[in-house]
Amino acid sequence: MSERIGIYPGTFDPITLGHADIIRRGAKLVDRLIIGVTTNPSKNPMFTTDERMAMVRREVADMGIGNVDVVGFNALLMKFARKQSASVIVRGLRAVADFEYEYQMAGMNQQIDSEIETVFLMADVSLQPIASKLVKEIALFGGDIQNFVSAKVCEDVTKRVEKIGRLGDY
Repeated sequence: MSERIGIYPGTFDPITLGHADIIRRGAKLVDRLIIGVTTNPSKNPMFTTDERMAMVRREVADMGIGNVDVVGFNALLMKFARKQSASVIVRGLRAVADFEYEYQMAGMNQQIDSEIETVFLMADVSLQPIASKLVKEIALFGGDIQNFVSAKVCEDVTKRVEKIGRLGDY
């Protein structure tokens, strides 16, 4: 029997506790889980791809999960998945709005390569509201993000905000 490889793609800017939850659970479903750290032309990242990859690697190491690799990519997801010999795409769902978008993406991906299945994992109830975009926004306005990211990621984001400057005066 061949190795079952899954891809969990995302920008991870920054990696949140919600991402970590999906990584932990997704790694149980496959022999090897590849975290695909990608660029997204529609997003304005706070961290470079290399910084995000390093952050994800550190978080995975801290979780003690042995069957996870972190790989950067800047290509069509299904081409990347095929290149990695993946048979599964792992996606996390937080809310109905996520489902609508992810359902459409899964359908498009199936049209591109019907051999690769998409598996949806529901976010843990306590982690459902967490989104990287909101974490960055809270940090940029001087808010506390420690309930949404690990202590090390909180430190990374805080240092970056100090470097680029906070928003707002209140």
